[in-house]
Amino acid sequence: MSDGGNRELVLARRINALPAAVYRAWTEPALLTRWFAPLPYTTPHAELDVRPGGSSLVVMRGPDGVDMPNRGVYLEVVPNQRLVFTDAFSSAWEPSAKPFMIVTLTFEAEADGMTRYTARVMHWTAEDCAAHEAMGFHQGWGICADQLEAVAAAL
Repeated sequence: MSDGGNRELVLARRINALPAAVYRAWTEPALLTRWFAPLPYTTPHAELDVRPGGSSLVVMRGPDGVDMPNRGVYLEVVPNQRLVFTDAFSSAWEPSAKPFMIVTLTFEAEADGMTRYTARVMHWTAEDCAAHEAMGFHQGWGICADQLEAVAAAL
């Protein structure tokens, strides 16, 4: 956890790709489906309307074949620099049944051509944060960051 007290989890990495490539991997459905879920999970479907107020639907599939749809709305979009989205809304500005988190992603260019990638995940409650950490936040998001890097580096 970080300075967000008991409601924030953070993953920070240096990624061997330019910020524009990392941003593309987060915002183009055909790229996102290649890395978004930690293997052996997959991402068979993604719909992304990447603009403030735009909706997203990302479906993860478990090794058991069960689909887990994740709906959300983009709050802030700064191309190649920053994305902020939440599951507090399921589409447009329609509240979701159970808000869980707000994600802030930053893609900072470094002098050596790499990207400082930071994912800050603020949860609605301390209990939600603890549950996300217990689900394997650091391991799962770390695996995804490695997969993200492989896709972005190839662009």
